[in-house]
Amino acid sequence: MASLEAYADIISDMLRRHVTFADISQHLTEIGVGRGCSVMSVQRFCDGHKLKRGKSDVQLEVDVSRAVAKTGPTFGRKLMTGYLAAKGVFAAENLVGQILRGIERPSHEARCRGLRNFNPVPYHAAYMGHKLYLDQNEKFVMFGVTRVIAADGYSSKVVANATMPVKNNLTIYEEVYRSTVVNHGMWDQVRVDHGKEFYLSLFIQEILAPHRHNQDKPPYCQTTSTKNHKVEQMCPEVNNRVNYPLKEAVVSTSDQELLDMDCNINRYCVSNLTGQICRLSMNRLVDAWNEYRIHGKGVPNPFAGGGCPKKVSQVLLPQAP
Repeated sequence: MASLEAYADIISDMLRRHVTFADISQHLTEIGVGRGCSVMSVQRFCDGHKLKRGKSDVQLEVDVSRAVAKTGPTFGRKLMTGYLAAKGVFAAENLVGQILRGIERPSHEARCRGLRNFNPVPYHAAYMGHKLYLDQNEKFVMFGVTRVIAADGYSSKVVANATMPVKNNLTIYEEVYRSTVVNHGMWDQVRVDHGKEFYLSLFIQEILAPHRHNQDKPPYCQTTSTKNHKVEQMCPEVNNRVNYPLKEAVVSTSDQELLDMDCNINRYCVSNLTGQICRLSMNRLVDAWNEYRIHGKGVPNPFAGGGCPKKVSQVLLPQAP
């Protein structure tokens, strides 16, 4: 029992996340705790030190129900656990999965029938700030919504995203590249496709190349979209949870001739409204993505640590006019 005293903080944190005693015991064994960390020992230790779980299962079910009302029925147990953690509610994935199966059974069965897209990862990043991946998502471009996402190649953390009517060099530079470098530091290499919308960001990246941590490689690299950038692994999640549900509603309205997309005023209004909705949904998805556990990787936010090893002053990054 005494050997667990040094791990009281770890045990308390895992209890707060609704992790079972068996999983706590297994985790303690994996990190090198010797004798005295069996399931019964952990349970007796928690009872003796009055370590309790953060919330009851009933309260957690209420929290999950409220989260589903905001995110919609497309979040599975992992993303929902990440979304809850981003809002300060910690729970075990298995428990969240059980609650989702209970309160959203049809949606759970629909997710089980769906196919997941596991893209290969052809590039290796050694640390946070090694490689930054930028890519655009244009699945909603016919209704005036384009999205650009930036993700760190090491931690898979989404460090910036921007929603705009059409691809724009100034917007991408200001809201994606500049904000990313100001908030997290200087990346050693930026990887993009051959789109012209990234030219301004790449120009600044080349100017600031001497400020990088590792200068052995070129400051940026342009490859084809078929090379499966790190950020492209998030595209199916964005499409299924942000683009397609809203696109289905707008297309249905247009098919019923309730919406005339040939009218410039209608096009502007649709672009403005759908852009705001997509921006809200995307921010929720990013919060969940950065806090959910990626198999074989870990949780992006803690995995990213303190950001890039090399920081630069925002004075070196001119603001877009």
